[in-house]
Amino acid sequence: MGKQVVPKKTMLLSVTGEGRRGITAAFTQILAKAEARLLDIEQAVTGSVLSLSFLIEIDDKKAVRQSLLDDLLFQADRFKLSLVFKITARAPKRSKGYVITCLGTSVTFSVIAELTLLLSKEGVNIQKIHTLARKRIHCVEMTVSTVKPIDPRDLTKKLLHLNTAFGVDIAIQEENLYRHPKRLVVMDMDSTLVQTEGIDELAKEAGVGEKVAAITHRAMNGEISFPEALRERVRLLKGLREEVLKRVYERTPLTPGAKELISVLKKLGYRTAVLSGGFDYFTSGLKETLGLDYAHSNQLEIKGGILTGEISGEIIDGQRKASLMEEIAKKEGITLDQVIAIGDGANDLPMITKAGLGIAFNAKPHVRQKANFSITQKNLDVILYLLGIRENALTEISRQ
Repeated sequence: MGKQVVPKKTMLLSVTGEGRRGITAAFTQILAKAEARLLDIEQAVTGSVLSLSFLIEIDDKKAVRQSLLDDLLFQADRFKLSLVFKITARAPKRSKGYVITCLGTSVTFSVIAELTLLLSKEGVNIQKIHTLARKRIHCVEMTVSTVKPIDPRDLTKKLLHLNTAFGVDIAIQEENLYRHPKRLVVMDMDSTLVQTEGIDELAKEAGVGEKVAAITHRAMNGEISFPEALRERVRLLKGLREEVLKRVYERTPLTPGAKELISVLKKLGYRTAVLSGGFDYFTSGLKETLGLDYAHSNQLEIKGGILTGEISGEIIDGQRKASLMEEIAKKEGITLDQVIAIGDGANDLPMITKAGLGIAFNAKPHVRQKANFSITQKNLDVILYLLGIRENALTEISRQ
């Protein structure tokens, strides 16, 4: 005769109460003694309140279940905990897992209520919610699952109105192998890594600010291409002395959080690059100041300390930014899924849409609509929370 198969029961155990040392050890020892099979486990402490849950499988024998229940009730009474113990259906297999990050200067109950209601209507099940940051910025992260896969980009668009209503940013990412191990960050310069537009500042110095602005407007309306617009604007700078570049660079403010972002990523082993449609004088300075690994931008032709009004070499436009990102990734042995790309303009979209984590940072509306992720907070380092890094961990890294 073959070995008799003993039927199994699936049970859910949950204990809650004041957290104390030794609780988890006590309950896991009981379950080990009962030869229960662990299907799932979850533990969280909010303030000082513990919530500990086990999904287990045990032999379908009344005596076994009663003995286990008696031991569990004894430990619950010993630690002054509440115990829920019930037979349940086995946990359904999750078809897809996602992580939803909600960040802003304030993440209120109104935000959470509206967000969770919308997720429920979309068939999204919330598995876990926890806080990543609560000081300078508030950040809440949700681990969710769905019976059917969803398109994170489509769902993000449905949640965009929360930014208008509450000033929060929502990012939805697949929980997969590539979410955490990013290895390269590429950034635009003007209005991303720094707060100003280099060509506008140079135009002011040359007294041609309005003319340059008019050309920029034509380019934004699609009347002329980026390369053509750039050459026209640079020609207006003809005769400007080289020392003006230094003066403009020295007064150019970094975007808040830029230095902190680069510092943390470098400590975590990231390679860093600035890819800009701006000018090499400024990107070279930033590369040295911030310790960046790569800097690519347009080269102003300078002869005898005077700008000639021409550009040397190939123009760095949107497509070239994307190809440079791919070249750097290939050189470093990094897949595009492991790349973070950050920018604010239409010429950043090619690299933003190709990167594993492409972020429109304080971008124009049409750029936000096309990007997979959009951040409207003022500090660049909030991007670190999209990687799941906690506030206290960032503090520790910054001290190193």
